[in-house]
Amino acid sequence: MKNYLREMFVNSETTIAVLSALPAEPYLNPLEAEEAAQTREIFDSLSDSNRLLLHGLVRPDLGITQLEGMQGLVEEQNITAWKIYTPYGGWRLDDETVGIPFIEKARSLGVNVICAHKGFPLTGFDPAFAAPDDIGVVAATYPDVKFIVYHSAFESDIIEGEYNPNNPQGVDRLIKTFQDNNISPDSNVYAELGSTWRFLMTSPTQAAHVIGKLLKYVGENHVVWGTDSIWYGTPQDQITAFRAFQISAEFQETYGYPAMTSEIRDKVFGLNAADAYGVDVNEIRCGITEDDIAQLQANLDGEVLPTWREYGPQTRREFFAFLRGRGGMPG
Repeated sequence: MKNYLREMFVNSETTIAVLSALPAEPYLNPLEAEEAAQTREIFDSLSDSNRLLLHGLVRPDLGITQLEGMQGLVEEQNITAWKIYTPYGGWRLDDETVGIPFIEKARSLGVNVICAHKGFPLTGFDPAFAAPDDIGVVAATYPDVKFIVYHSAFESDIIEGEYNPNNPQGVDRLIKTFQDNNISPDSNVYAELGSTWRFLMTSPTQAAHVIGKLLKYVGENHVVWGTDSIWYGTPQDQITAFRAFQISAEFQETYGYPAMTSEIRDKVFGLNAADAYGVDVNEIRCGITEDDIAQLQANLDGEVLPTWREYGPQTRREFFAFLRGRGGMPG
């Protein structure tokens, strides 16, 4: 916990973050909802702000008990959005028996932001269900729901280039579902950059194509920053790289990509996500310092705070039980 707070808010320029959720079998998650809520409570007390948002994990493929538990996540954890993994369990958002009842339940509870993992078919994921073609279908059906496509459907094993509607791969699949379902830019679908930008930031040509395509087709008001830096340590290197990133005049003219202006960077870095999550950008921003974390440790009278690496299994037996519970996929 203290390492997370230090890496995110002391060692980088980050002033607001979303603590997301991981797919796992019930009670085998390395970061349970209660632990995430405790982290937010400590964050709020240190920063005197409300700028750590929480996702609530739902696995609709497990049946009615998951839908029934959604109310508790709203009332007890005060979540801001739902996190789902369609390739974990193999289901679709437009499935009448799984996805649609989940969306209807989310709407009934008044939390109308759904964050869906698309792309990055990790171990234990079914790649067929990591495709975003269901996003356009449900976005058209539920215009009052905001769908944030985590990773923007990026695939790390392909080379990104100009949009190709005849053989869409990677990010092109997201654009194709926009076009197939008449979803206009800056509508109710957002493209998130967690891990995607980290893969791209050392490849200027691919980066220009991916960011350019997202800004052009998803909309400059609906591309949102993400780093997945609970895994990678401080996100400052990603922030620095994005500040320096440019789309060449040649690419702008050839492909119709916009120039990377300071206005667009500000939108991607936070203003777009603030709109998606309903955050007041004029409220006090997080200002945690190293002294705050040291004082927190002292106030716990010697109790050792867990780091994010210490959540979940602590022994060899617990670790393999955890892997079995997640279909062999590690954290």
